[in-house]
Amino acid sequence: MSLFWRIFSLNAAVLTVATAMLLLGPVTVSTPVLLTEALVLSAGLGSMLVANGVLLRLGLAPLQRLTRAMTTTDLLRPRPRPAVAGQGEIPDLIRTFNTMLDRLEAERAASAARALSAQEAERRRIAQELHDEIGQTLTAVLLEMKRVADHAPPPVRAELHSVQESTRDSLDEIRRIARRLRPGVLEELGLVSALKSLTAEIPAHSRISARNRLEKDLPALEEETELVLYRVAQESLTNTLRHADARNVELSLCRTPSGLQLRVRDDGRGLRGAPEGAGIRGMRERALLVGAELTVGGAPGGGTEVRLDVPLRGQAR
Repeated sequence: MSLFWRIFSLNAAVLTVATAMLLLGPVTVSTPVLLTEALVLSAGLGSMLVANGVLLRLGLAPLQRLTRAMTTTDLLRPRPRPAVAGQGEIPDLIRTFNTMLDRLEAERAASAARALSAQEAERRRIAQELHDEIGQTLTAVLLEMKRVADHAPPPVRAELHSVQESTRDSLDEIRRIARRLRPGVLEELGLVSALKSLTAEIPAHSRISARNRLEKDLPALEEETELVLYRVAQESLTNTLRHADARNVELSLCRTPSGLQLRVRDDGRGLRGAPEGAGIRGMRERALLVGAELTVGGAPGGGTEVRLDVPLRGQAR
């Protein structure tokens, strides 16, 4: 029976019962209305309204659950689908909504994969140009300045050495940026070494003490999974440097019963109710690509903790 006919039948039944009670029962209405008659009619009306409300509440409860699911759904935080329940068109409506969510999540994952793939390709191109063009140019400038400084008078030589140091610092910074754009150490030495290099590259002037707790005997991972783990760790450490005002940060990677867990924990100021920025949403999109779950919240004792739970192949969610 459709929802319309169910509600119509419900109200028709209530009105029919009320009419039958007035026609066949001992209840009469005098003019003017007596107090006892008013009480009986009020009680009857109240009973009918309560019965009608209860029945409608039970019949429309699945729609209310579906409405809550519609208002709270976030494609970056997949949740269990609403249970298919009810009668008439309601189960079909819930099934259609669940199918729509499946399609939207699949389309978002596909588009995010294309966008992130293009982003990684652009990062590699920029890193290559920084290394091959600007890096080589600055190296040539350093060699030329050294040659000039060797033949310059002492006062000018001191100034040239100062310029050499500034140029060398710029060259080191360009190489550091190129390494962040294209994690060559990830391709050459593996995930553990790449994660160690992230903490080793934290600038000394930041006064942040970084520690690693990385298991070495890790299972073989797909290239995409390793890249997601690396980028999430990289973004988390970058957020710590920029926003946390922390003194200590710990990066850990360990096995769990269902897969691997990456955790970045600091002792900084914490989230303090701040809305998620583009960096965290980007981490969530990367996590969805490998079926992982990203959790960002407060750390025990204060600070922020970013946790990425990655299921192993054959154990995907």
